[in-house]
Amino acid sequence: MTDGDPKTFPASGAEASGAEALDPEAHGAEAPGVESFATPGARASGGEELAGAASGAPRGSAFEPPDAHPSRGKGFDLARLLAERGAERYELHTKYLNHQLPRMLHTIGFDRVYERAEGAYFWDSEGNDYLDMLAGFGVMGLGRHHPVVRKALHDVLDASLADLTRFDCQPLPGLLAEKLLAHSPHLDRVFFGNSGTEAVETALKFARYATGKPRVLYCSHAFHGLTTGSLSVNGESGFRDGFAPLLPDTALPLGDTAALERELKRGDVAALIVEPIQGKGVHASPPGYLRAAQELLHRHKALLIADEVQTGLGRTGDFYAYQHDEGVEPDLVCVAKALSGGYVPVGATLGKEWIFKKVYSSMDRVLVHSASFGSNAQAMAAGLAVLSVMEDEGVVANARATGDLLRTRLAALIDRYELLADVRGRGLMIGIEFGRPSSLKLRSRWTMLQAARKGLFAQMVVVPLLQKHRILTQVSGDHLEVIKLIPPLTITEREVDRFVAAFTAVMDDAHGGGGLMWDFGRTLVKQAVANR
Repeated sequence: MTDGDPKTFPASGAEASGAEALDPEAHGAEAPGVESFATPGARASGGEELAGAASGAPRGSAFEPPDAHPSRGKGFDLARLLAERGAERYELHTKYLNHQLPRMLHTIGFDRVYERAEGAYFWDSEGNDYLDMLAGFGVMGLGRHHPVVRKALHDVLDASLADLTRFDCQPLPGLLAEKLLAHSPHLDRVFFGNSGTEAVETALKFARYATGKPRVLYCSHAFHGLTTGSLSVNGESGFRDGFAPLLPDTALPLGDTAALERELKRGDVAALIVEPIQGKGVHASPPGYLRAAQELLHRHKALLIADEVQTGLGRTGDFYAYQHDEGVEPDLVCVAKALSGGYVPVGATLGKEWIFKKVYSSMDRVLVHSASFGSNAQAMAAGLAVLSVMEDEGVVANARATGDLLRTRLAALIDRYELLADVRGRGLMIGIEFGRPSSLKLRSRWTMLQAARKGLFAQMVVVPLLQKHRILTQVSGDHLEVIKLIPPLTITEREVDRFVAAFTAVMDDAHGGGGLMWDFGRTLVKQAVANR
């Protein structure tokens, strides 16, 4: 997916380990922004207010005097609220949300204050631009605030539609389903939810019901989400530990058809769920694997589920990543992230007619699987606008061409830098892996980092990319020496030039053997050792 979908904020060894260091996209731990601003609560009235005042209610409660917060009593004004309290963003997050996120950001110097964003760029309070090579863990496929998506949302709000009546059929969900299915002609129906993990949960439920079998297979190191069902097919123990019991499941090595066949012979397998390219480490399924797996699964009356939450909608240079393998036609496909346009959460599970007909087999079962906010008008309008932009602006072709250019230019640096081990991926989903150098001086420093905590060198690269070159990237997973690039699909050669120049400068610094980069590395080592 991813990531939870994997999916990673760069985190120091001292401040984050295990699941904490992995991509919080998929974890729901988003960067602080408008979402983390606390809005004043409504005041109590009548006897409750008097009782609160008499009891000495704490500051911030509903019983405070009217002047406790300047924005109260003036009606809701978002611009005023942000102007008055926006500077509190990190304090608010520390007090009311996941306190480890601001702690981690402060530790590695990522505690920036971004004021606005457009396309593939942010700007801070001083007017400096930052290149976004992370795209909100893949959510911002079209970049931020695309004018077509933005207008669609204004239009749907202005239309005052009778949305979510629960007892009618609005046109937008059907229109979006029709558009999505046009890219997967072997699939017939769509269920709309609100996120990638919901799309996966839907696929798991549908597969188990349609086949009558309980067990789902998944691949080692997979990431499919963090709700209970999705967590059951998560390939990382750091996410699973402490949340048992989970659903019946079995992990398989990615690409191992013999292991798949052994499990299928037990007769209790409902499905295999697989990311065509794993978010953690950016590992593609071997050529021919998905086709062979599909044939084995169908022979044993089990289903193939393609998790395209992160890889879908053009990310890899085709509309879906499974389309890189000829003859692959998954029974269920999960999408989300980029379908939102970066505005309204949405997830979709596409499937075959017979599966939906089994799940919704009678009028008595009409609501056997549903979502309160699924198919809401805002999400549907955003999705329709996204697909329109992708067609009109050639987004998939751009992702393929720009991705090929970026990957080729990075791969050309492997012979130049002994710390650079591999560049891989498809389209604009690229993994940059670092490895053990050959020279004695660099090897001793590499060994020092590895002894303290594997993955520290990749973090040493991510930090100066932001601090010195104003480029936001991510480490691809905990204990991995891999950086994952998943920028907006709309970037051009200009952004490729900027990233390659910055990455080259960081590699020059690392291979120079001194400077601030290795000083920071020594700091990370000390923190990692102190926190063991």
